[in-house]
Amino acid sequence: MAVDAAQPRSWLRSAAGVVTHNIETRDIAGHLADPGAFLWVDIDAASPHQVALLEKVFQFHPLVVEDTLSPNGRVKVEEYPGFLFVVVRAIRYASETEDPHDIETFNLCCLLGDNYLVTVHGSHAPGLEAVWERVGRSNDLLERGPARIMHAVLDASVDAYFPIVDQLDEFIDNIEERVFTRFDQAALHDIFGVKRLVLQLRRHLVPQREVFSYLTNRPSRLIPPDVQLYFRDIYDHVIRLNEAIDTYRDLVSSVMESYLTQVSNRLNIATKSLTVVATISVPFVVVSGMWGMNFTDIPLANWPHGFWVMFVGQLSLGGLLVWLLRRRGLV
Repeated sequence: MAVDAAQPRSWLRSAAGVVTHNIETRDIAGHLADPGAFLWVDIDAASPHQVALLEKVFQFHPLVVEDTLSPNGRVKVEEYPGFLFVVVRAIRYASETEDPHDIETFNLCCLLGDNYLVTVHGSHAPGLEAVWERVGRSNDLLERGPARIMHAVLDASVDAYFPIVDQLDEFIDNIEERVFTRFDQAALHDIFGVKRLVLQLRRHLVPQREVFSYLTNRPSRLIPPDVQLYFRDIYDHVIRLNEAIDTYRDLVSSVMESYLTQVSNRLNIATKSLTVVATISVPFVVVSGMWGMNFTDIPLANWPHGFWVMFVGQLSLGGLLVWLLRRRGLV
């Protein structure tokens, strides 16, 4: 992530338009004092030496520094004298686990000043990495200023939700086939896995709607009106994601209700089948019990065809009982 443990990654565009990569830590303060320069510094939250720059060099408020180090801090946007502090929840698929519904979320912090942008994150930041590589291929984005760089980073972080939300559609289609077509009882585990994933996504996406609404509509000296138009596009993406998540939440709930209904229907079918068997067995039990009593004088006891008469009679009584139950709609 950085050149070494103490030096953060950085991009510098000087007032003369010269672009420099990974400047020395001791030179950062001097470039911050140059109003015509633009500096983007990427801080690894796991490095104490890099984190120390936030307070010693950039002179951010101690509470802001504390928030940047909190891995599960609240998503928010706050304006301080001289800079804007934005925290969003980024996401990635946890492909190293066996659970296909496992995701990893992490905070991505952006501190926007007049001539600088500071990003702070943990070990994973795919959206930021994409923008960093884009700047490495072309310096045009640096020429647009810190607000546009922050927009690109946040836009890439929000766009990372779309593949996961699209994957939800495949998960739910697969579960519906297993429930309605071949009724796989093991589908219940996957239903709960997808439901947990949907609730996780919703929990992380809903608060970000307020953040991007602020960046889109609230006047700020650090975000010009022409740049706010770009943040409006991110806000639209967040709204679309929230609407899709709400739809998938309803679908998962419907699939779960259908699964439980299928279980209940199959139980009813099994109960009806057992009822038919028990109904047919009743005459055999009753008649056999009566003719099995220890009396000397029992009808048909000495008749050569008595067994077959009783057998046919028992079957007839069982069939009559089943017919009566079917007529009443009980089986």
